Amino acid sequence: MDERDSMTGKLLDHYRILAQIGKGGMGVVYRAHDEVLDRDVAVKVLAEGAGEALGRDHLLREAQAASSLTHPNICTIYQVGKSSDEFYIVMELVEGQPLPALVGTSGLPFEVLTRYGVQIADALAHAHDKGTLHRDLKGANILVTHEGRVKILDFGLATRMGNELLSEVTRSYATLNTALVGTLPYMAPELLRGEAASQLTDIWSLGVTLYHAACGQYPFGGRTGFEISSAILQQPAGPLPASVPPGLAGVILRCLAKEPAQRFQRASEVRSGLETLQGATLAGREQAHPDHRGPRRIVIRGIEHHAVRDGDVLLLVGTTKGALRQHIHIFVGSEEIRYTGGLLTPLPDGAVITIVPAISGGLPVE
Repeated sequence: MDERDSMTGKLLDHYRILAQIGKGGMGVVYRAHDEVLDRDVAVKVLAEGAGEALGRDHLLREAQAASSLTHPNICTIYQVGKSSDEFYIVMELVEGQPLPALVGTSGLPFEVLTRYGVQIADALAHAHDKGTLHRDLKGANILVTHEGRVKILDFGLATRMGNELLSEVTRSYATLNTALVGTLPYMAPELLRGEAASQLTDIWSLGVTLYHAACGQYPFGGRTGFEISSAILQQPAGPLPASVPPGLAGVILRCLAKEPAQRFQRASEVRSGLETLQGATLAGREQAHPDHRGPRRIVIRGIEHHAVRDGDVLLLVGTTKGALRQHIHIFVGSEEIRYTGGLLTPLPDGAVITIVPAISGGLPVE
């Protein structure tokens, strides 16, 4: 029997182990009680050899960076320690379900998916702004609380993929290293080519996460690790079902562009794209008051949404340079109409105009 299976009741520093609550490629997760601060926490005991493979100095650096992240959608890391020969990480105890358990085989409803997606992208944007990468973003590392709040786990603590681990992709998928089984479908092409992780590899993983949440399937499939990695490197993502709105599909597929330069360059851009779709849906549902003249205006997190009626026209007058430039998106339902400036007349009945300020990290100009 693995000693980790019989840790209940033991003390790691001042944390008393209460029960095992999870197990993954990096180690075993326990519910524990902090006997100093009198609170329950989660303690991840790293798999045998993982601490040495990462290196204590690396673990401490990554944990220090991750523990500096203060965001409602990021699981807080409290401490990294070593007891006897076991490395452990103490973190916030999150009560919830892994995202894949909620997705099932058919995907999440549009409203739920975009709500979760905005939270995940916002957490990534915060971490990237602080100089921290996730490196292993995937459904298993995302929990959803009973209140509907997303929590991302293991920020910055993923094992860096060495050549010896990547060489396993030629083996049967069912016999791959446990860590690689969960990670491989989310890996960006450049990682498979041996290049370094970056913000853009996290954005690719976000795209895979959103794709899976939309339809319950991965964008790149295969029966073996070799087939999966080959699909990631060479094939386009599989088509999303017709039930996924075109605007949402566009955001997801841009995250999955093979060339990093063609992806969203910042997680905040993904967040803005999802918020735009959210706002278009909400504004489209607004029923104008019979006596109301002009479009109904809704502002969500600084993004304006104007619901228009049959016969309204759009004329944009103002600067197109510098920080005051604005991006105009016009939606009928969830389908976007291309707008290149000037006068567009007439606007279709039920269209929604979305105005996004072009600050750093905003949506790209089309």
